[in-house]
Amino acid sequence: MFDVIIIGAGPSGLFSIFQAGMMGLSCAVIDALPSLGGQCNALYPEKPIYDIPAYPRILAQELIDQLYRQIEPFKPIFFLDQQALSIHQNEDQNFTVTTAANNKIEGRTIIIAAGGGSFGPNRPAIENILEFENKSVFYSVTKQEIFQDKKIVIAGGGDSAIDWSLSLSEIASKIYLVHRRNKFKATPESMKRIYTQVEEGKMELVIPYQLHKIHGQNGRLDTVEVIDFDNNTKLIEADYLLPFFGLSMNVGPISDWGIEIEDKHIRVDPSTMQTNIKGVFAVGDIINYPGKLKLILTGFAEAALACHSVYSIVNNGAEVHFEYSTTKGIPNK
Repeated sequence: MFDVIIIGAGPSGLFSIFQAGMMGLSCAVIDALPSLGGQCNALYPEKPIYDIPAYPRILAQELIDQLYRQIEPFKPIFFLDQQALSIHQNEDQNFTVTTAANNKIEGRTIIIAAGGGSFGPNRPAIENILEFENKSVFYSVTKQEIFQDKKIVIAGGGDSAIDWSLSLSEIASKIYLVHRRNKFKATPESMKRIYTQVEEGKMELVIPYQLHKIHGQNGRLDTVEVIDFDNNTKLIEADYLLPFFGLSMNVGPISDWGIEIEDKHIRVDPSTMQTNIKGVFAVGDIINYPGKLKLILTGFAEAALACHSVYSIVNNGAEVHFEYSTTKGIPNK
């Protein structure tokens, strides 16, 4: 019997382990992916993050590595590569979580830190795109070195498209940034850097155009065909295509757990992070409440609140005797 079962091993889930460990709570951790890190690991491990306190710049994978080092003393039990399929509240008010590997894990409480839930890329509507995926069409960047001295078409108008255009322009021979509008959803500073790259000839803006077709053989790209709103087409020679149109989010089995969900997000009490089911909490991008900010650092704070609430339940209503970590140190396990 674990004190808390944490569903999701992204940043918020990993920091929940730390917070629980600091309070002497035992943890089991379930994640559908085969490795820790959630979207940080699966989708953008080499993407720099700039708003983590004390780190002016840290790669997503480095953040996950540091979070793992932080939780190692607490020796959580991991159940990876298996989705949490169902939760059942027993007569004694404890919970049983059943996974896709048919593991039945018992815990006093649950923290859902499922990020975007079941997620996947929003594919562009190109007929033969599956033939090129993971060969010359990618929805995330895991190894920047493969783009060295290559011609890259990046499609999209949001942060991911802009950030990767700027990052890869340092190593690619040419970046073609395709967007169906003349305006991008990016900060003025980022756009200033984009226009500098254009002036220097490292990047070309292909606007207002959108992806139309891709051409090549055996999964290897030769050209990307784009089209404007007047049906004019243009061919771009390219080695790689990176479409950044966001993720399709699906809460998956969570929708069948009796938890209150609104617009694909779990509703919680922001003072405790508890859902409508007593003993079941949720943190991170999977939740919503008035004023919610979808930031990793917000998920960290939510993890702390949830674990304080968990402690009270596990200890029959007792409140946490608050101590700063500088005084308490890391408990011996």
